[in-house]
Amino acid sequence: MKEDTRNIIGLFEETYLSEFAQLSKNTRGRSLPEEECTVRTSYQRDRDRIIHCESFRKLKGKSQVFIVKNDIFRTRLTHTLEVGQISRTIARSLGLNEDLVEAIALGHDLGHTCFGHNGEEVLNKITNYFTHNQQSLRVVDYLERNGEGLNLTFEVRDGILNHTGPKDPITMEGKLVKIVDRITYLCHDIQDSINAGILKHDDIPKGILETLGESHSQRVNVFVKDIIGETRKQLENNQEIKIYQSKTLYKIMMNLRSFMFDKVYNGKLCLEEKEKATYIVEFLFHYLMNKPEEIPSPYRRRIKKEDLKRVVVDYIASCTDYEAIKLFQKKVIPSPKYF
Repeated sequence: MKEDTRNIIGLFEETYLSEFAQLSKNTRGRSLPEEECTVRTSYQRDRDRIIHCESFRKLKGKSQVFIVKNDIFRTRLTHTLEVGQISRTIARSLGLNEDLVEAIALGHDLGHTCFGHNGEEVLNKITNYFTHNQQSLRVVDYLERNGEGLNLTFEVRDGILNHTGPKDPITMEGKLVKIVDRITYLCHDIQDSINAGILKHDDIPKGILETLGESHSQRVNVFVKDIIGETRKQLENNQEIKIYQSKTLYKIMMNLRSFMFDKVYNGKLCLEEKEKATYIVEFLFHYLMNKPEEIPSPYRRRIKKEDLKRVVVDYIASCTDYEAIKLFQKKVIPSPKYF
């Protein structure tokens, strides 16, 4: 009888992956034990569960930076796919577990709100506890599948939770996604800002262009090769087990980040849109707190188990930009009916 495909993949991991990789057979498991699949490893199953969940599909309607309806701008979904692609490329070169990397990358932004970081800031101001990474974990643990959650493995959950913030993921795969997330959004936000007319190519500091290149693909390529080369070199020298960037590229990345915050993220257009988004999210929060009966039933049912504020925040965070705008219009703008 032929051996299960999962076991063949497991043997491949043991034979060919780096000593620093997280093998699927060594997972710390799931909160609720499950019978193993004969075809897929645990991390492949996690990846598939994320791709097929409702929150993943909704990412296509959530802003990355620009709320403006334009099909060439990134959304949370296209950002997520780019993080996954770049992370897998690096993981393959370093001999890390591509399935684990992909699962973490695809799930890392599931908890992002409508209107991107603007919505996140509003909900955090209201609650004093909202962050998109914690909400992403809440999505996969509690909110998906009508409150049952996706029951993901410990390593994927850890990578999702710690892809941003002060703590680092426990696996090399999670550490990789954390760095790639940053370089991905910085690189593609430059391209989107130029397409939006907010930036001109010549606005980008010359030192950044000289190091990273003139095009989006060149800039990504420079970061990718730097991570691969520097990580290999440092690990061969018995340094701390983590993902490395050269001092030069790290400095360039931080300079680019400062430039983008100054010229784009805190620029005139984004601040104008932020005011509008803030008003909409704040209105929806207070409206639903006063009229919980208007919360959709999948969320309203949770009021029996959880605080009303928590349920309202979960619902607003789940909304796409379009859903939030339409709900706001429905509650605020008169709709005369002619007979």
